[in-house]
Amino acid sequence: MEKLKISLLLYALVFTSCKNEAQNKTEQAALKNVQPVEVPMENGLAKAYFASGCFWCAEAVYESVIGVKEVVSGYSGGTTKNPTYESSSTGNTGHAESIEVIYDPEKVSFSELLDVYFNSQDPAQVNGQGPDYGSQYRSIIFYQNDEQKQIAQSKKAEYAKKLNVKIAAEIVPFQKFWKAEAYHQDFEKRNPNNSYIRNVSRKRVEQFKRSCPLLVKGSTQEVIDQINQGKH
Repeated sequence: MEKLKISLLLYALVFTSCKNEAQNKTEQAALKNVQPVEVPMENGLAKAYFASGCFWCAEAVYESVIGVKEVVSGYSGGTTKNPTYESSSTGNTGHAESIEVIYDPEKVSFSELLDVYFNSQDPAQVNGQGPDYGSQYRSIIFYQNDEQKQIAQSKKAEYAKKLNVKIAAEIVPFQKFWKAEAYHQDFEKRNPNNSYIRNVSRKRVEQFKRSCPLLVKGSTQEVIDQINQGKH
């Protein structure tokens, strides 16, 4: 009798998990057909949203990009309200670990941010980056208008041809960004000796710097721009 109870409990758990996964896939498919939400510029700064594996890594990469003022870690891509790290880690919220990139479009374009995106990850890896696997680590480019959608589609096709691989990144309309818990913000800066940061995150930052040297803060191009603007 006890074994029967355990079997029924396990069945119920598996059934619930499968049901949640199926529901999430349906909701995510529906999200691809909604109108994007466009975030207005503030003080000359725009915002872009990406999911690219662990947000600690993605945040560290974009903090190194010229024209980027700030990067915030969070969650996006699902329908669950007020997601947390614990809930999103189950893969049942529909959300992916994401970042909000606050940047100056006069110094770096959305197209260039996509170059950073594709050159700081394994573009062919599905549902994850490096050792991190699951739908919460999937790659997503969020667009806010038709122009960004076209740029994203063009870049995806460009890198698919250049690398001769099928690009895993989804291109979906932006809806909402939920800021992650405080302890996730600036994680790489605050924890430089963390083993994950040293062995995973830092390698992705270096990959970007090797591939896009002119988009790195402190690069020759940034110095030239500052001179032209009379800052030197």
